[in-house]
Amino acid sequence: MSTMRNKVQLIGHLGADPEIIEMGNDRKLAKINLATNESYKNANGERVTDTQWHQVVAWGKLAGLAEKLLVKGSEVAVEGKLIHKSYTDKQGVKRYTSEVQISDLILLKKKD
Repeated sequence: MSTMRNKVQLIGHLGADPEIIEMGNDRKLAKINLATNESYKNANGERVTDTQWHQVVAWGKLAGLAEKLLVKGSEVAVEGKLIHKSYTDKQGVKRYTSEVQISDLILLKKKD
């Protein structure tokens, strides 16, 4: 049996320009909102499009590439791993979030 891995592959469009955060020591973090769409026909035969939003992060050289190449509307393919985090908000409520930490990024099409 092969080894199971935490691997995510997505193709979608950026909902906004990447948010670039300077971490010091020449380290960068890029936060990217990525939309993926799935179309299907419902029970009435009507075409429905379901859009899912994904929080994607890139570090280091990939963050630099994202900063230089990506803009709102760009179509990209990303590969990485799923990361789950928890935090306590200002009201003391424990919250959970998930993000894709990417290890590879391919620009498929720039926004026209």
